Amino acid sequence: MSNSDVIYLFDPLCGWCYGAAPMLDKLATSGVSVELLPTGLFSGAGARPMDEGFAAHAWANDQRIERLTGQAFTLAYHHNVLGIRGTLLDSHAATLGISAAGLEDPSRRWTALKAIQRARYVDGRDIVTVEGVAAVLAGAGMMDAAAILKSPTETLLTWHLELVNRGRALFHRLHANGVPSLAVIRNEAPRLIGSNALFGSFDNLVAHIAAA
Repeated sequence: MSNSDVIYLFDPLCGWCYGAAPMLDKLATSGVSVELLPTGLFSGAGARPMDEGFAAHAWANDQRIERLTGQAFTLAYHHNVLGIRGTLLDSHAATLGISAAGLEDPSRRWTALKAIQRARYVDGRDIVTVEGVAAVLAGAGMMDAAAILKSPTETLLTWHLELVNRGRALFHRLHANGVPSLAVIRNEAPRLIGSNALFGSFDNLVAHIAAA
């Protein structure tokens, strides 16, 4: 796999992306180069209100993800995130925070994503506002990212838009049907790895990547 790069398409408010985190960790620590690209799936036109119906649907789905992956979806998340009405499921602030974290060092996108996912699904914290995301980043030791998120520079906004546009373009080019999705770039051509490979054995995932 040394001659291939892997691109991970994600959204920070995607429960399945949180479920896939341990597998992505294994992939990264095994020496595979993984680039994170956000798709903006739950931002802009994809944002939606946290109403009773959606909350119930999300919780049922989350329980399935927990059984499959062992990733915890706590009662704090159920009460303080899914249980609060009048809020939006909007990943813009979280995605911008991830872009801010990786502005100088792309590897910090993964660190920021995991901190944001843990804050939401384990600690039941707000990650749909700039203030909430900035607090998570600061708590993870990324004070610089928290500061630039609260007062975004033109450089950050341009870079963020470029990342999201790249993620969306690749998502559509691959005809992916959702996130998380993995693409192997071989000879400059992307090849889609079925998302199911992220929820089986690690050896199976490695075999899919090698065969792509």
